[in-house]
Amino acid sequence: MTTTTTLDVVIVGAGFSGLYMLHKMRGLGFTARVYEAGGGVGGTWYWNRYPGARVDIESHEYSYSFSPELEDDWVWTERYAAQPELLKYLNHVADRFDLRRDIQFDTRVQAAHFDETAGRWTVTTDGGETISARFCVMAIGCLSVTKEVDLPGAETFQGAAYHTGHWPHEGVDFSGLRVGVIGTGSSAIQSIPQIAKQAAHLTVFQRTANYSVPAHNAPADPEVLAHWKANRAELRAQARLSPTGFLSWDPSEALAVEATEEERQAVFEDRWRRGGFAMGGAYADTLADMTANGYAAAFVADKIRALVADPATAEKLIPKSYPFATKRLCVDIDYHVTYNRPNVSLVDLREEPIETITATGVRTAAGDYAFDAIVYAIGFDAMTGPLGRIDIRGRGGLALKDKWAEGPRTYLGLMVAGFPNLFLVTGPGSPSVLSNMVVSIEQHVDWISDCVAYLHNRQLAVMEATEEAEAGWVAHVNESADATLYVQANSWYLGANIPGKPRVFMPYVAGVGVYRETCDAVAAKGYEGFALSPTPG
Repeated sequence: MTTTTTLDVVIVGAGFSGLYMLHKMRGLGFTARVYEAGGGVGGTWYWNRYPGARVDIESHEYSYSFSPELEDDWVWTERYAAQPELLKYLNHVADRFDLRRDIQFDTRVQAAHFDETAGRWTVTTDGGETISARFCVMAIGCLSVTKEVDLPGAETFQGAAYHTGHWPHEGVDFSGLRVGVIGTGSSAIQSIPQIAKQAAHLTVFQRTANYSVPAHNAPADPEVLAHWKANRAELRAQARLSPTGFLSWDPSEALAVEATEEERQAVFEDRWRRGGFAMGGAYADTLADMTANGYAAAFVADKIRALVADPATAEKLIPKSYPFATKRLCVDIDYHVTYNRPNVSLVDLREEPIETITATGVRTAAGDYAFDAIVYAIGFDAMTGPLGRIDIRGRGGLALKDKWAEGPRTYLGLMVAGFPNLFLVTGPGSPSVLSNMVVSIEQHVDWISDCVAYLHNRQLAVMEATEEAEAGWVAHVNESADATLYVQANSWYLGANIPGKPRVFMPYVAGVGVYRETCDAVAAKGYEGFALSPTPG
């Protein structure tokens, strides 16, 4: 006999979003439970354990701000925390706030259907459980569904094959092995230097070169942490209203097109020396004007030429097919200099495309490469992919994947017309992956929590975005993107890495601060653009 668990709020995912959402719901007195496919908390940092995996935003900024006590009792050990430390932090959060008793692990949510008569969501899991909840919160992350290997012959390879998004939790020893890495995105750029230290020989297969800037990672600077702690409230407030949600971006209002060449070089050198995303904030027109962007691109190209000893390899590693930083800017530790190692070689797939994976390795148009192991660093079905894996159905049985057949449509990236009481955390149409995810997550969870409390206090049964508000927001998101250079790159921001996926720019580019002010204004006007009803129908 099937029993149904009744809750106020069902939360899907136990990463940064789900943990904070659970904490907030409990604080408001609601019954809530998190369902998590993995065996532990952590989300992205539970699954992504490939060599070199670490955050690309400085650790103290990439952390929760909702509890001063939590901030006081956690001290980061590195400028950019590695995956084990981030996972340890999230486990600490789960323990500190006693969250585990309301988290069910090793449970994948398969479906979520809205019952129009009852005004509730019916959620089913792979274990055959049924949950009835008034509100459903999708806290499943933007990069939690990996792109599947679609190369011909992949199943015939007789060596060991790995995907950076499904890394064995016990780790992998590549000592003495011939290794091929396919892909040069963020996970590859982080893992290649680490694998190269072990492998007898490492061959990197690159289709598109990526812009990458140095992290200059080091043990956490006590002076930086002391300054942060002493001024934390003010600095956090600044970050929440900044364009990206983190201060090390340090956006300049100056225009590159108005600066002299000497001035630009000095600014770029300073930003390169700082490391990380500081390079992206050097000039206000970098992502809006091709001439300005070209200055930054040329500077980075010269840096790559200086770092890579072989001129031919250096030229292959310089991006030439899209503007600087219009794909996710990578932050690396010794990536480019790794190609100076005698045991590392680069294959340009634009010169010799892969024809097939064979039993012994990779065959390109130029010949065969033999490997003991292949690493697929081929990325994710971003933003919409995780939602597409769940059978989500709203009014009239409409499937979310059908509504989004031509691209995602949301209001504020938070809700979808026709899907009442369903909330998305950092969904398409919000700053999301263009921001410090923790800052955006906290803003979304706080907004959703305030909204749920508002409905409860006024005895309102359902809330959903209106078609008009959704259409207006989608148009605004598109107009904002079209005013930038982002749309000129075939990036996963557009879904361009997934065959058949609609080409729609998914994040909101106008900035974290602008977005927060918009969301606050919507709430202040009694949730303008949403239909609120005291009855389920």
